Amino acid sequence: MTMAGYRKAKDLPGVIPVFPLDGAMLLPDGVLPLQIFEPRYLNMIDDAMAGDRLIGMIQTNGHGDRARPVLAQVGCVGRITSYSETGDGRYLIALTGVCRFRLLTEVDAPKPYRQVEADFAPFEVDLHDPATVADFDRVAFVAVLRRYLDHRQLGVEWEAVEAAPAAALINSLCMALPFAPQEKQALLEADDLDARRGVLTTLLEIDSASSAGDDDAPPPLQ
Repeated sequence: MTMAGYRKAKDLPGVIPVFPLDGAMLLPDGVLPLQIFEPRYLNMIDDAMAGDRLIGMIQTNGHGDRARPVLAQVGCVGRITSYSETGDGRYLIALTGVCRFRLLTEVDAPKPYRQVEADFAPFEVDLHDPATVADFDRVAFVAVLRRYLDHRQLGVEWEAVEAAPAAALINSLCMALPFAPQEKQALLEADDLDARRGVLTTLLEIDSASSAGDDDAPPPLQ
């Protein structure tokens, strides 16, 4: 299902505001709740709400100065689908993922927040009908997930895990689980849902094996 009439990459704007936030990842059709309180990002939300409601979520690559770190090359644009204000001036929003993008260049604009030229064409598949997962072995996947969650002492609604469509399950876990920023980036940049499922499964297996001191654990992602 496409969102807000976006069916092709050219339907999306060439310049978008971005919210750099390491460890936070948005995927197409995923929903990311955010609490906004910094003045520059309050300004960004005001501008987005007055326009097309689009904001790009992106991580940094660990370089550059602290005040203006270098942005990663791939992010995901989302549309504000929920918005409320608190009594102390914060905004509570939800972004629903629309399409991933490749950063072309940063725009020098008179705004307190950052803006980039975005190329959506490499990820136009995100605008098509939701992907399916080929040969998804839910039983085996749940076993790997259970070992990871046990090690991390995390809980999950197992009935929801069993009932969720494969695509929704994979994407929600990628967004919610506490992976390192570079691991989140690997999940984001996976070519398609099947590739993302493979990266996710590998990350779960690596964590579980390392916790058990397994010498045969697969090597970490680079």
